[in-house]
Amino acid sequence: MGLTGAGALALSGCGGSDGDSGSDGGDGVTLRLMVASYDRSVGAAIGDRWDDVVKAFEKKHPGIRVAIERVPFLRLDATLARRVKDGRAPDIAQSNVFAPYAETHALYPVEDLFDVPTQADFIPSFAEAGRSGYVQYGVPLLASTPRLFFHTGLFERAGLAGPPGSWAELRSAAQALKGIGVPTPYALAFGPEAAEDELLTWLLAGGGGYSDLGGYDFGSADNAAALDWLRDELVAPGLAGADPAKLTRTEAYAQFLKGRVGMLVAHPVLLGATGRTRLPFATAPFPQRDGDGSAPPLGITDWMLAFEQGGHARETGAFLTFLYAQESAASPDTGASQTLPVTLSGSQRLRADRGRRALWPFVDQMPRAEFHPVGLRSWPTVRTAVRERIGRAVAPGGVPLDVLEALDRVGRSSA
Repeated sequence: MGLTGAGALALSGCGGSDGDSGSDGGDGVTLRLMVASYDRSVGAAIGDRWDDVVKAFEKKHPGIRVAIERVPFLRLDATLARRVKDGRAPDIAQSNVFAPYAETHALYPVEDLFDVPTQADFIPSFAEAGRSGYVQYGVPLLASTPRLFFHTGLFERAGLAGPPGSWAELRSAAQALKGIGVPTPYALAFGPEAAEDELLTWLLAGGGGYSDLGGYDFGSADNAAALDWLRDELVAPGLAGADPAKLTRTEAYAQFLKGRVGMLVAHPVLLGATGRTRLPFATAPFPQRDGDGSAPPLGITDWMLAFEQGGHARETGAFLTFLYAQESAASPDTGASQTLPVTLSGSQRLRADRGRRALWPFVDQMPRAEFHPVGLRSWPTVRTAVRERIGRAVAPGGVPLDVLEALDRVGRSSA
């Protein structure tokens, strides 16, 4: 699924190449590692750390070389799919999806790569999201889980004491923000960048979701009721911006930083940007519809995949174990990136670091995270349909149930 657009602010790389790289290193083994590269303008994180990771690993394992290939993030999935189709799969790859490769038995299961203590260290909700059927194939990397950001300066001007605890309170807060001239009281980002994240946040808070044990379940009564509420209570009164169907996450973040948005759902990557602009803000859990506590948070992660084609199970397992080991400099609980650790030990270390206390609420909600149906092979196709169609559901005259049932049909037809 990936942290695209504004979410990619979390990451950075060292340039990209779409060509093969690496060769066998004498009597040893060379692992081919394909990772994402990101534009230099988006900050610094693990993309810049892969060279250090590999150098440290090779020093500890002198019989194994790791050849890094960096592919621009937006071309990563297509490049990987082509390599696998051509019989040239890397040994290890970063990806947004894993189900198509798991279903064709192209991947090593996690249990073949890690010992039991290492497997047990992954945050259970993220480990479970990496399963296809009942077997885990996707290893989480660069995790995130969003919260409700709100502009405390605008809230004070509007006479609001704190964040909303229900949808009714969110609507009242939006009305108050509109009353003091805020252009977008709540930024409903249903545009074609990451609408699937915004949508699932609301559906989970309304008691619904994308799927059940039988597969996709977009057309449930809870989902339709949630979108009816958005259409009638936020969009129609002008509380969600000019056109949610065109509002991307990147633009929503930018408008929030300019003080033109009062509230939005955002990833921890926004913390760094707000700090640079000295914007007065706070975060809160997203409220359940009826106000009965906080909603289940959305979980987001990239995946590390281990391909069987090269036959390097032992060496691949050694590298991934090193990557996620508590004592390793490669442990992906990055600092400047504002991405979150995917291991329990990494979470404990972050929780002990008072310099990163702004991330603590995000880490604390990770065990409750719920995910897109990434274990279904058809999810990338359905995700595209969500991005293209969901804005129509809340537009004037939109019929949410029609749009939701159409998404169910897309899921069935692409299964």
